[in-house]
Parts: sequence; structure tokens; C-alpha cells
Amino acid sequence: MPQIMTEQSKSRAFLGLGGNLGSPLEHFRQARQQLAEHRKIELLSSSPVYQTPPLGGPEGQPDYLNAVLEIQTSLSAQNLLHLCRQVEDAAGRVREIHWGPRTLDIDLLIFAELVTDDPLLTLPHPRLHLRHFVLQPLYDLNPQLQHPGLNRTIQELLTQLPPAEGITQFQKTW
Repeated sequence: MPQIMTEQSKSRAFLGLGGNLGSPLEHFRQARQQLAEHRKIELLSSSPVYQTPPLGGPEGQPDYLNAVLEIQTSLSAQNLLHLCRQVEDAAGRVREIHWGPRTLDIDLLIFAELVTDDPLLTLPHPRLHLRHFVLQPLYDLNPQLQHPGLNRTIQELLTQLPPAEGITQFQKTW
């Protein structure tokens, strides 16, 4: 018998999407659809898509596209991470080079108020507060969202960073 989500069993989560190989925007759309069709996930909102220069990794990579999805889910954080990896794999994700080019990357940024330093899943994402390409789309969705652990809003974290370089809004709706 299918398990039915109840309001008490739902957790709000934010997922960061990134990619710079193939057709990243199409991979984003397919990933959003796959996640939204999952019986234990409700898609709440999608940020605009940003074009950003590569950060780290091999020289000569194309620019990335980045966006954030806000969802509610009755999946555990670990099960959501596993599902995100399946969606990445379906988009042809290959994990050969650390911070290398990729078709689709889905990072679990924030999961409810969960703070964990598990070797397989660190929450909130350990570099979330240092990255314009994550904070800007989060800000677009909810500037007053509290970063669990740092107890600062996304707006506060974004204003503490130096000015962004090379980040432009690629597409407002997708």
C-alpha cells in the first residue's frame, strides 16, 4: 500500500542544481520533473537560473548554469540524497574529476533544521555560505531563510560576501 505524506512527516529542503556539459537547462528541467513526479516530493518553487564562471576544477571549463529548487518531502535526508544521485546518473553524470565539468549536479543544501557532519552527507552544505551561485538563487526564493547552524539569514550571508564576479541571471523562469 502506498505511503501517504502527512503534513507532520514533511520536511522542507533546498536543492542546488548545477551543470556545464550538454544542455544544462534541459537537464535541470528533466531533474525538476523527475523530482516533482516522485510520490514523496512536492515541488514548491524554482529559482531563476544563473550563469556562473567555474569555481575550481580544471582550466578551460565552460560556464555553469545554477539554480535552486525548494521542495517538501517525506523522504529522509539520506534517501533524498540517494534519489538525487539517481537523477544525476539519469542525466549522464560522470564522476571522474573533482570539481570537473558535469551534465548535472544536485546538492542537498538545506534539509529542514538538520545539522549533521556525517561522512556521506554534511548538512547544511558545508560551502553553501561561501558561494554566490548558491546564495543568490536561495535569496531569490527566500531571503529570510535561516541557515541552520550559522543562524543567519540567506540575505545576511549574501551581503557578507565580496561582490560577485561574472554571475548573471540566465533565465528567470524555466
